[in-house]
Order: sequence, then C-alpha cells, then structure tokens
Amino acid sequence: MKTLRRMLVPLAILPLKNSIYAQKKDSIPLKVRAFFADKIPQARNFNLEYTFVTPSSFSSQLQGKDLPDNKMKSFQQVKADANIYFIKNRSWLLSTALSYRFTSISNESPVIPGIEGEKNFHYHSEAINLSYFSRLLKKTAIYSASISTDGSDQHFERIRGLVTASLILKATPKTKMSLGLAGIIDPSTQIPILPIFTLENRFNNGWVLDVLLPKKVLVRKDISSSGRLSLGTEMDNTSFYTYRNNNTYEFRQAALNSGVIYEHNLGGNFIGTFKTGLRANINSRAFNKQDSFNDYIWKGTYKPSFYFNAGISYNPFERRKVK
Repeated sequence: MKTLRRMLVPLAILPLKNSIYAQKKDSIPLKVRAFFADKIPQARNFNLEYTFVTPSSFSSQLQGKDLPDNKMKSFQQVKADANIYFIKNRSWLLSTALSYRFTSISNESPVIPGIEGEKNFHYHSEAINLSYFSRLLKKTAIYSASISTDGSDQHFERIRGLVTASLILKATPKTKMSLGLAGIIDPSTQIPILPIFTLENRFNNGWVLDVLLPKKVLVRKDISSSGRLSLGTEMDNTSFYTYRNNNTYEFRQAALNSGVIYEHNLGGNFIGTFKTGLRANINSRAFNKQDSFNDYIWKGTYKPSFYFNAGISYNPFERRKVK
C-alpha cells in the first residue's frame, strides 16, 4: 500500500481557483483544479509533520512460526514532503513529489529473537508526474504517468511506474464526483490495479462529505474564517528498508487513523494541523526486496492504539484559506 500515496500525488497538486465557475466551460484544466483541489493533504507545496503512537502489544510470525507476544513501547515519525509543479497549461501538467520519513521504533523485545533490531530508519522517495487533460464521452478525463524511486540512507532501492486514468462524472458547486483506475508497475506491489473514486458533497448545514477511496473518508466543516474541523478515517503508510546478512528487506505497514483533524490558517500561507484518534493496523509485513509483499518472512498483528499528529505546511504558490 506504500505506492498508494504516490499514486494520488499527480491529482493532489492541482491548484484551486476561486473563480472557477465563472471561467469558460471548455477550460479543462480549470475544471480539473476545481474538482481535485484539497483532495489530499500532500497537495500542500511544503509539509512537515510529527506523529506519536502510544504503546501497543502485538503478536507476530517469523517464516510461519509464532513468536512470543511483544510490545511496541514507542513509535515516532517525522515526515517532510514537497510537491512542486513545473509546467501547467490547458492540456499538460508536469510536477515532482519529494518525500522523506524518519521513523523511530522501540519494542520491548527484539522482533527477531537473538538479533538486536534497529530502532531508527530513514526512507525517501522521489517522483516525476506527467498529467494530460482531455475529453472522453463529453466529460473531462485525466491521464497521468509517473516514475518514482525510493530508498534508505544507505542505498536507492526501487524504481516504480504508475499510470492512471480518471473521468470526472460530475462537477458542480455542490457535488463533484470522479471514477478511475490506477495501474502500478512494481513486482512487489500487493494490488497491481486499484480503482479510484472521489466524491465531494456540500450539505446545506455547512458540512462537506469528502471521499477519496481508498485513501480517506471525512466529513469537514469550516468553524471560523481561519479554522476547519474534520471527522473520519484516513489511511497511513509506513515503509523502510533494513539490511541483514547481505540481504535487503522491506518493512511495510498500513494503518487506518480514525478521529478528529483541526486545521488553522496561521497567516502568510502557513497552515497548522493537529490530528488525534484511534490507530488500527491493517497489516504489517517484512519481506525480501526481491520478493513480493505476499511472500513475507515476518508478519505482525498489532492491537489498536492512539495517535497524535502535529504539522505545519507552507504554500508559497497558493493564496487561499485552509484547504
């Protein structure tokens, strides 16, 4: 599921224009911006955040054999992201997405008996995204292609490819909807083809339903001229590489963070964000880099825990309220 976040970046960086519905109807990029603006937190040009997860017990298996029950005493992570677009016109958009993760994990006992496990992990990824806007069945269509790399502080590890196609089914001031497919070119991927569905519906009471499957389901509302409150669930992913006995292993963990999000415009294109709630792990696996996610050597099952996240973003290319 690590590729999921990178898959959505080409759509995330499209900027919002407040006068969108006053523009010409045949301006495809403007329609696209109106629809996809604010769909993904990574859309912000520069973002820095810190996550803390409370202790959680877990059970695990190594090569199909049960290990003694363990406990994660501490999980902390610092994330830094940058999303920058280079070319933006009526038909094309070229952008880059850069990401860095520092993850610190402390367990009560080593995950693998007899081997003192690492505690600090560095992970980075880089992607170039190209999107093309066109018409299909009298509706706006977006086609995109992406190539990305990732690795640790020691090596570059993988090169991946991605292609997506999305069709905007509806785009009005009240309701926006799209449907598409993403194909992931990566032998290690868990699901090579994923559907993409987005829906934004504004209710008369000020609440907004914000859906981006399989990434998030939220309801949100502006509670002041500078603040916004959101309730719901987002998917979060943790990945890093480890090195043992001349072998390279990859750890991937997917979790659902359910709770509350508060965003506040700090002025000067800075936005502060605070998130908290319950974190439920979907899967946690480690596998040889040469194998696929399904050919894992270690699997962990974690009990739910609480998470706290604080971040700040800077959007020098945008002038807007909390988005």
